[in-house]
Amino acid sequence: MSFLFDFRFFQQEFVRPVVTNYGVWKVRESIIVRLQNGDGKIAFGEISPLAWFGSETMEQAINFCDQLPHEIDVNRILNIPDCLPACQFGLESALDNLRIDQKLTNYEDINFCGLLPSGKDAINQCLRLGEQGYKTFKWKIGVEDIDTEIEIFHLLISQLSSSAKIRLDANGGLNYHTAKLWLSICDQFSTQVEFLEQPLSVDMLTEMLELSNFYQTKIALDESIARLQQLKEIYFQGWHGIFVIKPAIVGSPSRLKQFCQQHPIDLVFSSVFETEIGRKAALNLALELSNSHRALGFGIQHYFQEQNVNWLENLWNNH
Repeated sequence: MSFLFDFRFFQQEFVRPVVTNYGVWKVRESIIVRLQNGDGKIAFGEISPLAWFGSETMEQAINFCDQLPHEIDVNRILNIPDCLPACQFGLESALDNLRIDQKLTNYEDINFCGLLPSGKDAINQCLRLGEQGYKTFKWKIGVEDIDTEIEIFHLLISQLSSSAKIRLDANGGLNYHTAKLWLSICDQFSTQVEFLEQPLSVDMLTEMLELSNFYQTKIALDESIARLQQLKEIYFQGWHGIFVIKPAIVGSPSRLKQFCQQHPIDLVFSSVFETEIGRKAALNLALELSNSHRALGFGIQHYFQEQNVNWLENLWNNH
């Protein structure tokens, strides 16, 4: 079976820049892909690379789409190279949307983790998100001076309700000493700190395994398992802690499903600031595979202006 293929480049500015250990991120760029079958049914997918996290670059994704013919078949989609994981996700998601009548899901009933800005702005944002019903929060560390961040952390903890949880995400920005310091502090608030995410760089798995066995606070891997092949390798190297998966850049959804169904692991699904197209595909995958009570890391809507309801139609018509 073959499909008509088309794509558009799309970008949107963040309401506030996203600041992490990697720097300041101001604009989210994506590629929206469209497939149309012989019956005229149309479905969309989203390619949202995150090169500094481990996916292909936007340039590589655009070059790939440019080289695809106007008519493609299933085999072409299912055999996208592993070096293009965001392209795998975007095209396979569009294909799934053509094949399956999508069920209406009330995403408002899902337990989301709200992303806080780095630094002191996190305090007020935590209060606002708490008023909106959030019970789990994620805060980026390793951005400012550690003494400043520890002070802010104590302020955040002091305003959390007894049922609320916080996740700390270092994006690999700590060293062994500061990771031990953070873990020792988190152990003092074990009922409120859910886990410390990617404290050390991807080449320090041995050290993270050691730390996970020494401290009460759980450690989650993120950058270390950005792609499906990395996830498999880390799993078979002995990591049986928490796996934070970003569906939009991990690669083939069908192969991810197969691995997770064969190897039950502690999963947390997380956003890469997709549009509603990628978000829906990622959430559907997360709801199918999630095997725990952990909140889904998609509480990022407050980082974007509300989109025009006709944005997708305008994207095609204005090209």
